[in-house]
Amino acid sequence: MTLFDENVAVVPAPRRRWSRSTVFGVWALAVATLILFVFTFLPSPYVIQQPGPVLNTLGTSPNADGEDVPLITVPDEDETSTEGRLDLLTVQVNGNRERTPSWMELALAWFDPSRAVVPLDRIFPTDQTTEERNTENAALMSDSQLEASAAALRELGYDVPQEIVVGTVADDGASAGVLDLGDVITSLDGTPVSSVEEVRAAVQSGEGAPVTLGIEREGAETSVSVTPRWGEVNGQQQWLLGVGLTAAFDLPVDVKIQINNVGGPSAGMMFALGIIDKMSPGDLTGGEHFAGTGTIDAQGNVGGIGGIRQKLFGARDAGAAWFLAPQANCNEVVGHVPDGIRVFAVSTLEEALTVLETVRDRGDLDALATCDGTSAPAS
Repeated sequence: MTLFDENVAVVPAPRRRWSRSTVFGVWALAVATLILFVFTFLPSPYVIQQPGPVLNTLGTSPNADGEDVPLITVPDEDETSTEGRLDLLTVQVNGNRERTPSWMELALAWFDPSRAVVPLDRIFPTDQTTEERNTENAALMSDSQLEASAAALRELGYDVPQEIVVGTVADDGASAGVLDLGDVITSLDGTPVSSVEEVRAAVQSGEGAPVTLGIEREGAETSVSVTPRWGEVNGQQQWLLGVGLTAAFDLPVDVKIQINNVGGPSAGMMFALGIIDKMSPGDLTGGEHFAGTGTIDAQGNVGGIGGIRQKLFGARDAGAAWFLAPQANCNEVVGHVPDGIRVFAVSTLEEALTVLETVRDRGDLDALATCDGTSAPAS
């Protein structure tokens, strides 16, 4: 049987040309792929905030040597065992001035509700190095531990004396050559002051007018006059004395808080709750799993913090059923609460304790303050 005819010429079919639209589409895809490849390696002016480690203030924390030690230690600690938790929450920052996330990483974070894309300058100011930022956050953490200890002990009925001490003096600030390191501020314009917040509020209300500060210096009392200057702190314009003020407390109880590689002031409220639990009979949590965040001062006032949305997801992932949020952060909470968590709004340590007591005693949860739009009660 003949399969081929050698006398017949085989002519190949004519090659079809791509249409103009097809050629355009191919080139557009190639260019987009190239741009995406380039952007994957280009630096960006953003960093990513994401949930960080969650630590139980009633449990342990790794120290600098990696050994687990009690996060909070107090003398004569109440030995009542607890199955509940009082979690403090942290936020990790992916990126810094030395290495920012790629555009591909930013794109992935943009669509993840537990992460946030934040301008680099907001987290790392141009006039501050990463080392300086870390040093500042470590100082804020140390101050928050002292404020939390004072607030907790006062809540427990202890007398906690307090002084306002000049910790730093800016070389070109309003107080240069007037105030010295270690000066203790006792009054402002003749009115006694007992907290850093009182001094700041009085300076702002004066709107730049000179203020007379009563001080103690090396055991002697005197007064000095300082004219505040208009300046910026953390992106906010305000009247400044040009000094860093810290609160010094004479704690009647030796409270020790050991926490490693965590900075900033936002764990203050949870520190205070942990101290009260360890120094009180019974179980403050009733076996429930709480998480929370918020600064605190020695008077027990709870203040707002950053990264609360990431902390909400961190609490959910850790298994918390109840969340204590600063009232000041409620506008950021609404519409961003993960399923399974109920959020309560607090502005004082006393309000936070009321939430714990109500949950523990199966009280009327609807009577507690919340941020509007939070999820239904956890089961």
